Amino acid sequence: MEDLSQEEWASQLENDENAVVLDVRTDAEVADGIIPNAIHIDIYKGQDFIDEIEALDKNKNYYVYCRSGNRSGQACAIMNQLGFDNAYNLEGGILEWEGDLVDLE
Repeated sequence: MEDLSQEEWASQLENDENAVVLDVRTDAEVADGIIPNAIHIDIYKGQDFIDEIEALDKNKNYYVYCRSGNRSGQACAIMNQLGFDNAYNLEGGILEWEGDLVDLE
């Protein structure tokens, strides 16, 4: 797992053709907006979270975020334990995000 600053995360993501953006917030948080093209898997879903993560392609690079960076850090650690080599945590989370957000509605 690697913690990336907002600038590093955005820059690396922009230049990564093998990237997947992963939002691990709750449904209520996601309702406030989501980074474009992100997939949403709530870390609080327990075993369902693990099951959904295990179904992902381990050859992709995952850019993981939550509200403040804590849960996404935990998600990256879980992903590393499951055999994912490329999970990048967004330091400061979406609270410090300066890029675009989209509504899921």
